Amino acid sequence: MNLELQHINKTFGKVRANQDISLTLRGGQIVGILGENGAGKSTLMKILSGYQPADSGEILIDGSPLRAGNPLKAIEAGIGMLQQDPLDVSPFTVLENFVYGQVQGRRLSNREAAKRIREQADSFGFDLDPDQVVSRLSIGQRQQLEIMRLLNLGIKALILDEPTTGISSEQKDVLFAALRDLAVRDSLIVLLVSHKLEDVIALCDEVVVLRGGKLVGSKQMPATTAELVELMFGQALTPQARENVTLGDTALRLDGVTLRDKRVAVEKFTLDVRHGEVIGFAGLDGSGQELILRACAGLVRPSAGHILLNGQDLTGKRYRAFRANGVVFSSAGRVEEGLISGLTLTEHLVLTQTGAIIDWAAQRGRTEGQIERFYVRGAPESQIQQLSGGNQQRFLMALLPDQPSILALEQPTRGLDVDSARYIWEQLLARRKEGAAILFTSPDLDEVVAYSDRIIVCFAGRTYEITNTAGMTIDQLGRLIGGAVA
Repeated sequence: MNLELQHINKTFGKVRANQDISLTLRGGQIVGILGENGAGKSTLMKILSGYQPADSGEILIDGSPLRAGNPLKAIEAGIGMLQQDPLDVSPFTVLENFVYGQVQGRRLSNREAAKRIREQADSFGFDLDPDQVVSRLSIGQRQQLEIMRLLNLGIKALILDEPTTGISSEQKDVLFAALRDLAVRDSLIVLLVSHKLEDVIALCDEVVVLRGGKLVGSKQMPATTAELVELMFGQALTPQARENVTLGDTALRLDGVTLRDKRVAVEKFTLDVRHGEVIGFAGLDGSGQELILRACAGLVRPSAGHILLNGQDLTGKRYRAFRANGVVFSSAGRVEEGLISGLTLTEHLVLTQTGAIIDWAAQRGRTEGQIERFYVRGAPESQIQQLSGGNQQRFLMALLPDQPSILALEQPTRGLDVDSARYIWEQLLARRKEGAAILFTSPDLDEVVAYSDRIIVCFAGRTYEITNTAGMTIDQLGRLIGGAVA
């Protein structure tokens, strides 16, 4: 398959998401699509995969115009896309999602589909049970399922939007090896939209760069991280300095807590967190770090032990009680738990306020201030689902209060470009200087090492504490996450 995008244009109100973009792609290519948040990458890929119509321009497949109109027709034409937030049906099982949307003539029986799931999961090193309900899967597992489903549908152009979130380095190596094999063997076109430049360097043959909705450059690989950053932002980024902060008294204590869900159990875990401290949690999906973080916010109740906030016992209390005492939680599933589809940015900020009377003019002004402060590409009246994934993440951070006691954050920079992630951490560390304790999870080990005073490694419910973060390398941390210390 050969693909041509010719003079693609797309606007959303006053925002020109794509401006006269032309691009030629050939079978067997693996191409990275780079750009800062809001550069137009996801919009262009959604147009190519049938999720968005272009205002003008056309797409050619082997010289013939594509009249996609919707994702199913795009898949029939051989184009499939893995979204940042996978498009699955949460009450369905893995098997039911796998066979959902099969193109006519390619249908599998449930027995054949279950066999194929197990075969593909084994080949990619994924851990998926055909009978598991999708609502119980992690984000990483849901992405794995969607990749397998698309490949099963026989696509010839595979678009991957941040595909390595929540999977281990070993799983990523296996996935990348499979993608390279598919590109060569089946002349598959692979388009990788990612802010993880190390992934782009490891996988791609070529990169193209978008800035402000325009195609501004391309480069054959290999290239260095510094070269790619300069292509994206027009300049090199200096290393971010991190100030030392004098820690305060104990803000949060987990005293011998036992936590369980259907995947893992954390037994008799104890942790003291001081005001001004940053603690990073590292581990594969389902290793226990999500349970611990949610217990710190009252979203998971321990079956044993105690949780104390500033000396007050909140064991068994709900999130509302934790929130009233200064604990703020932010979920990795920004669409599922953090934001509300259909509401505007102003309406989201209103929900963070107390009181029965709403001054809408004042709230709109406040929203404009947060949009400017967090560099969100959107307007107060924009509905949240109209924003790109990166802009949704920035706005999610804009909803955090200025003076919390505890910030419990799942993947606070998920889907953000390098510069945006640095800015978010500037905002978080400013709250730290005011005494807030920060607990966070991240699949990005560089981020965990760079910002943590201590690191809690989770493996199959067991924990290992690292206090010398300055002496910790990424390779060492990766081995610990894989169970090198048991």
